[in-house]
Amino acid sequence: MRSLIPWRRMGTEPVGLLRNEMKDFFERFFPAAFEGNGGESKAVWAPRVDVSETDKEIQIKADLPGVDPKDMEISVTEGVLTLRGEKKEEHEEKKKDYHSVERFEGRFYREIPLPPGSDPEKITAASTKGVVTVTIPKTPKAQAKKITVKSQE
Repeated sequence: MRSLIPWRRMGTEPVGLLRNEMKDFFERFFPAAFEGNGGESKAVWAPRVDVSETDKEIQIKADLPGVDPKDMEISVTEGVLTLRGEKKEEHEEKKKDYHSVERFEGRFYREIPLPPGSDPEKITAASTKGVVTVTIPKTPKAQAKKITVKSQE
């Protein structure tokens, strides 16, 4: 009889069972986390972003520590802002007893749909201390118009 509980497969040793469950877990929650590239792995990740809006503009702040501005591309196509690029980082530590080198190389990609009324022709971007700030102005038609309520008493 076949078990309905996936971790209770018949004839599987506990260590192999745990290994399979962990593999399934990571494949479900982190699909395409690593892509093969000639025997090397490159992580693919999406930067965290904060989006804020005022009457006149939308501001997107993306955390991209260690990414050189020349290694990133920001574009707008059909109302979608795209952040993409590559991060290359190396940390080397030499001590009397050991020598350690850690490397990270990975591509990032993030799409953010822009609301109607955004002005893609006037988008600006600036990078400061690992945070990229993208400012998207709103068209005059999209800016909120305040209406004063008059008392008739």
